[in-house]
Amino acid sequence: MADKKSPASGWPKIQGDYHSGDANSCVVVVTMGSHLDEQGVCDAGAALCGSCKTENLGLEKIVANVVANPNIRFLITCGTEVKGHLSGQCLKALHTGGVEGGKIVGAKGAIPFIENLDDAAIKRFQEQVEVIDIMETEDLGAIKAKVQDCISKDPGAFAGDAMVIEVKESEGGSEATVATANPQFLEAEARLNAIEEKLEFVEGELMQRNGRKIGRDIGILYGLVAGLFTFMILIVLLSKLMALV
Repeated sequence: MADKKSPASGWPKIQGDYHSGDANSCVVVVTMGSHLDEQGVCDAGAALCGSCKTENLGLEKIVANVVANPNIRFLITCGTEVKGHLSGQCLKALHTGGVEGGKIVGAKGAIPFIENLDDAAIKRFQEQVEVIDIMETEDLGAIKAKVQDCISKDPGAFAGDAMVIEVKESEGGSEATVATANPQFLEAEARLNAIEEKLEFVEGELMQRNGRKIGRDIGILYGLVAGLFTFMILIVLLSKLMALV
């Protein structure tokens, strides 16, 4: 059996939108924009499983909980990407390139700024876990199978002890950007949310239009079939009348 270490007292340390499982497990699962059967994934062997909607505070919470438990050696990203925020892409960029000037290197999200993680925490995160990307997968069977695959490869606890990081949330404790010191971030966040609402409206309208078009096309098809059937009956009747004459 792989060697294990004690996680930080009270682990998981940071609250979030997730379920927790065995603290000795070597894998956590992040479902990004999807809400799946998180408890079911934990029951399958994951230490944590939950979503992550933001490319700043959300990522900081993940890192803080990971480095607070040396037993975690794999991080699976799955589920759908979050529009605009691109938290999945930003998480992978954070693991690959770290942070420069407060911004995640290579991140494509709207506001990929990190405030609660120092260089030591980010380096620890990069060294401690391997990121396994199966983004856009919502198949619970496939996700659970990947969890079991990670468990079978468990290398044991990371060499360093648990690292405790304080993650300060914005007023109200929401998963918005921790950017009270920079109003430009908040303005960008508001614009992004407005764009997302418009995109959702457009998607809904397109679905309704497609539904109406499909319904109209089916109605036309039924009309043609009924007309053809009626025409064939008339032909048969006419043929019988001609035979009688």
